[in-house]
Amino acid sequence: MPLSHDFKETIRARAQRDTDFRRELLREAVECVINGELSVGKAVLRDYVNATVGFQGLEEKTQIPAKSLMRMLGPKGSPSAANLSSILTALQKTEGVRFELSLRR
Repeated sequence: MPLSHDFKETIRARAQRDTDFRRELLREAVECVINGELSVGKAVLRDYVNATVGFQGLEEKTQIPAKSLMRMLGPKGSPSAANLSSILTALQKTEGVRFELSLRR
Protein backbone atom coordinates (compact mmCIF):
# COMPACT_ATOMS: atom_id res chain seq x y z
CA MET A 1 0.00 0.00 0.00
CA PRO A 2 1.54 3.35 -1.00
CA LEU A 3 2.05 5.92 1.71
CA SER A 4 -0.26 8.90 1.72
CA HIS A 5 1.01 12.38 1.04
CA ASP A 6 0.05 13.41 4.59
CA PHE A 7 2.10 10.60 6.09
CA LYS A 8 5.17 11.53 4.02
CA GLU A 9 4.79 15.17 5.05
CA THR A 10 4.49 14.14 8.69
CA ILE A 11 7.73 12.15 8.43
CA ARG A 12 9.46 15.04 6.67
CA ALA A 13 8.33 17.62 9.23
CA ARG A 14 9.38 15.49 12.18
CA ALA A 15 12.73 14.59 10.60
CA GLN A 16 13.50 18.25 9.99
CA ARG A 17 12.87 19.24 13.60
CA ASP A 18 13.98 16.12 15.51
CA THR A 19 17.59 14.96 15.18
CA ASP A 20 17.00 11.81 17.23
CA PHE A 21 14.08 10.79 15.01
CA ARG A 22 16.19 11.34 11.88
CA ARG A 23 19.03 9.26 13.25
CA GLU A 24 16.66 6.48 14.32
CA LEU A 25 15.17 6.35 10.81
CA LEU A 26 18.65 5.89 9.39
CA ARG A 27 19.56 3.32 12.07
CA GLU A 28 16.38 1.36 11.35
CA ALA A 29 17.16 1.31 7.63
CA VAL A 30 20.69 0.01 8.24
CA GLU A 31 19.47 -2.60 10.71
CA CYS A 32 16.86 -3.87 8.25
CA VAL A 33 19.42 -4.15 5.45
CA ILE A 34 21.97 -6.10 7.50
CA ASN A 35 19.26 -8.37 8.91
CA GLY A 36 18.06 -9.43 5.46
CA GLU A 37 14.99 -7.20 5.22
CA LEU A 38 16.20 -5.35 2.13
CA SER A 39 12.78 -4.22 0.91
CA VAL A 40 11.93 -2.67 4.29
CA GLY A 41 15.40 -1.14 4.58
CA LYS A 42 15.09 0.44 1.13
CA ALA A 43 11.66 1.85 1.96
CA VAL A 44 12.94 3.42 5.19
CA LEU A 45 16.01 4.77 3.36
CA ARG A 46 13.75 6.27 0.70
CA ASP A 47 11.66 7.98 3.41
CA TYR A 48 14.83 9.19 5.12
CA VAL A 49 16.29 10.62 1.90
CA ASN A 50 13.02 12.32 0.98
CA ALA A 51 12.75 13.82 4.47
CA THR A 52 16.35 15.04 4.63
CA VAL A 53 18.89 15.54 1.82
CA GLY A 54 16.62 14.67 -1.11
CA PHE A 55 17.73 12.60 -4.07
CA GLN A 56 19.46 15.55 -5.76
CA GLY A 57 21.50 16.14 -2.61
CA LEU A 58 22.33 12.45 -2.37
CA GLU A 59 23.44 12.51 -6.01
CA GLU A 60 25.95 15.23 -5.17
CA LYS A 61 27.31 13.21 -2.25
CA THR A 62 27.52 9.84 -4.00
CA GLN A 63 28.09 10.82 -7.65
CA ILE A 64 25.26 8.41 -8.53
CA PRO A 65 22.51 10.00 -10.68
CA ALA A 66 19.37 10.86 -8.70
CA LYS A 67 17.15 8.80 -11.02
CA SER A 68 19.36 5.77 -10.47
CA LEU A 69 19.22 6.30 -6.71
CA MET A 70 15.42 6.51 -6.85
CA ARG A 71 15.26 3.27 -8.84
CA MET A 72 17.69 1.49 -6.51
CA LEU A 73 15.66 2.41 -3.44
CA GLY A 74 12.34 1.74 -5.17
CA PRO A 75 10.27 -1.41 -4.56
CA LYS A 76 11.82 -3.26 -7.52
CA GLY A 77 15.30 -1.80 -7.08
CA SER A 78 18.34 -3.96 -6.52
CA PRO A 79 21.27 -1.80 -5.47
CA SER A 80 24.71 -3.35 -5.69
CA ALA A 81 26.69 -3.70 -2.49
CA ALA A 82 29.01 -0.93 -3.70
CA ASN A 83 26.14 1.47 -4.37
CA LEU A 84 24.41 0.66 -1.10
CA SER A 85 27.69 1.22 0.71
CA SER A 86 28.14 4.60 -1.03
CA ILE A 87 24.61 5.63 -0.07
CA LEU A 88 24.98 4.60 3.57
CA THR A 89 28.43 6.20 3.87
CA ALA A 90 27.14 9.50 2.48
CA LEU A 91 24.08 9.49 4.74
CA GLN A 92 26.16 8.71 7.83
CA LYS A 93 28.46 11.64 7.03
CA THR A 94 25.50 13.93 6.43
CA GLU A 95 23.89 12.90 9.71
CA GLY A 96 27.17 13.02 11.64
CA VAL A 97 26.96 9.42 12.84
CA ARG A 98 28.95 6.24 12.36
CA PHE A 99 27.36 2.82 12.69
CA GLU A 100 29.23 -0.11 14.15
CA LEU A 101 28.23 -3.74 14.34
CA SER A 102 28.33 -5.75 17.51
CA LEU A 103 27.93 -9.46 18.04
CA ARG A 104 24.98 -10.56 20.15
CA ARG A 105 24.59 -14.09 21.39
